[in-house]
Amino acid sequence: MEASTTTGRYSPVRELEINLVLNFRVPEDGLTVNGILLGLEEQTPVILNTLLASIFKALEQRVIHKLRSRHPGRYVLNGHQSTARKLITHFGVFRYRMVQMIDRQREQTFIPLAKELSLVAYRQYQAEALESGVGLAIHLSFAQASSEVRRIRGQGPSKSTTYRWFREIAHTQGRWPPMKDVPYRFLMVDGTKVHLQGPGAKDLGHKEMRWALASVGPGCSFKPVGFWVDTGWDRIRHDLENRLNYGKLEVLFSDGGPGIEENLLAEGMRLQRCLWHGKRDFPFLMYADGLKKAEQQPFKSLFGQIPVFDLTKQRLENIYPAEQETIKQLVQQTKQGFEQLLEALDPDKYPKATTYLSNLYQHTMTFLDYWMQNKQWIPLNTNAIESAFSRITNRIKRIGRRWSDRGLLHWLMLALRKVFKPELWTQLWNQYLNINREMELLVCKAKYAWI
Repeated sequence: MEASTTTGRYSPVRELEINLVLNFRVPEDGLTVNGILLGLEEQTPVILNTLLASIFKALEQRVIHKLRSRHPGRYVLNGHQSTARKLITHFGVFRYRMVQMIDRQREQTFIPLAKELSLVAYRQYQAEALESGVGLAIHLSFAQASSEVRRIRGQGPSKSTTYRWFREIAHTQGRWPPMKDVPYRFLMVDGTKVHLQGPGAKDLGHKEMRWALASVGPGCSFKPVGFWVDTGWDRIRHDLENRLNYGKLEVLFSDGGPGIEENLLAEGMRLQRCLWHGKRDFPFLMYADGLKKAEQQPFKSLFGQIPVFDLTKQRLENIYPAEQETIKQLVQQTKQGFEQLLEALDPDKYPKATTYLSNLYQHTMTFLDYWMQNKQWIPLNTNAIESAFSRITNRIKRIGRRWSDRGLLHWLMLALRKVFKPELWTQLWNQYLNINREMELLVCKAKYAWI
């Protein structure tokens, strides 16, 4: 294999020509397309190793020539490294003995190629080789992710190596992007229980993992804008105010959990309760007031007559702005249904159910009022955040069941990009790999001859 340059003098950008000779043994009979493809796949590491060695050698000669040309007499050769430098890449192990030089002015030995290519000392795994393992760890355990990479490629990082790089990438690169300039109008929040552990694998029990999603308007999807572990809603409000244009938010969507309204509802915002949670939770509040299942039936019957709880997204989309009378009738029937149920409930006998229903009455009217004012439908439930949870809860609660709060946040920061914003995943890796310029292939041609 021979490396040469197409021009004789040095310039900032040069072309490197590599003449690569491949000699294959081809069966006379029985060869299939899969036999060809598998043969190429098995030999790819050998071919790429050979190419990389040639590129390293050419670059090494170039950097040595630059040093000697710019500083005559200062740099002298000092042989090669005693052992070849081992680099683990996406196509396998690569070894190369690099030239050493002596800087006479500073009286120290250094390796020109390592400095030129920004090779990190004592690090064998190169960052580009770990994307597959780190990406798989979003969906699988660290051990399974490492095992799967080894199965596919024949070699790969250990569980501990994958975890260490995962943590480093999330810690250094996994930060929320600026969001002040995004015109978010709707905020949706919810939480779910996760099992945490502290230092020394101390069991900390179940804590709340809380999420926030935001949308720029009706009909637009909700995007994750924050997640927190074992954090109060007051601190979450403070964090969101620092990162979002909070004053522009119009509606807060939630399932009505304690502390949400008190901390997240700002002046000018309206609260929209999730209708599905509202319908589901009402029997529990009646039970808390001492009403057994059979005694609840008359109240459940009245609750079932409130038309707003039978609405679906599909049904709402079939109502056009011109059908204002239809909406007015729906609003009137909903108000009557709530008022009849509130009259039937004695607030002295059933204080919890009455208070709950009064709040639910007020907060389920938001999306109807919004339509009357803007002729646009906003969500009537928190399905968007429930769907987001469903995409990650299996990994959190079934695969790796105990997390530290920091470890879970690290995982979430990468899952944000891998699962919810794939377009940011490539951007994250390019940023982490610190790629300023890439080597480009200008010509690729081949000749063949039967031997």
